Amino acid sequence: MSDLARFSINQMTVRQLSLPELADACARSGVGRVGLWREPVQEYGPEQTAKLIRDAGLTVTTLCRGGFLTAIDPQARAAALADNRRAVDEAATLGTDTLVLVSGGLPAGSKDLRAARERIADALTELAPYAEEHGVRLAIEPLHPMYASDRCVVSTLAQALDLAERFPAHQVGVAVDTYHVWWDDQAPAQIARAGASGRIHAFQLADWTTPLPEGVLNGRGQLGDGAIDMREWKTYVDAAGYTGPIEVELFNEGLWSRDGRAVLKETAKRFVQHVIRGT
Repeated sequence: MSDLARFSINQMTVRQLSLPELADACARSGVGRVGLWREPVQEYGPEQTAKLIRDAGLTVTTLCRGGFLTAIDPQARAAALADNRRAVDEAATLGTDTLVLVSGGLPAGSKDLRAARERIADALTELAPYAEEHGVRLAIEPLHPMYASDRCVVSTLAQALDLAERFPAHQVGVAVDTYHVWWDDQAPAQIARAGASGRIHAFQLADWTTPLPEGVLNGRGQLGDGAIDMREWKTYVDAAGYTGPIEVELFNEGLWSRDGRAVLKETAKRFVQHVIRGT
């Protein structure tokens, strides 16, 4: 098996490349899988994107992102549900079976994390059957606790699984992202828990480097530059029975300032070095 057989480049890692440039760079670099983001897909057109990716011989591993399901206001909630249905439609058009969900933070004026999580469950009750009808699975992604107030009240794999397990595994599972869960000593056991019921729907990698940049959102490190043992985390998901794609998703201003094709080649090389061979 090729060292890059499971490698997928998330579009955000090389966001400076247009979709045609990304497709061409992947084809020329021997990269067969990509994870896409809704905004550039919408700008280029979902149908046109699907054709572009197909013609380049690529497979879409995930679409990011749905979610933001914690609104209290009825109109805001209805708008969020409608947007997530559109996200499901886009995923189906692109031919990916996985839509990653970033659940949403606390609504303005609220401090009730439990209630926010229950609203996510309520929304999934409506969205999960719709996704199944379109051949799409929903993957709840827990984000690091520093994002709990404004982006994602689901901070651990345990919390994500508590939500996902209310639904059939083929409808709702989890996305495991090293950047967000590496600090949690319960995460390996939760990966095993997710694997036992077939709920690992996506596996993403990014390293943790310090000091974090101002705003922290764009502080994900290139593989091998930080504190996370990437090979160890691959071992956890492999042991849990996950055999699917492994995406590298990096939000990094330094990488974005460079030539995107060079970043793609570097990321593939780091993947082999730090994930497959574990050196």
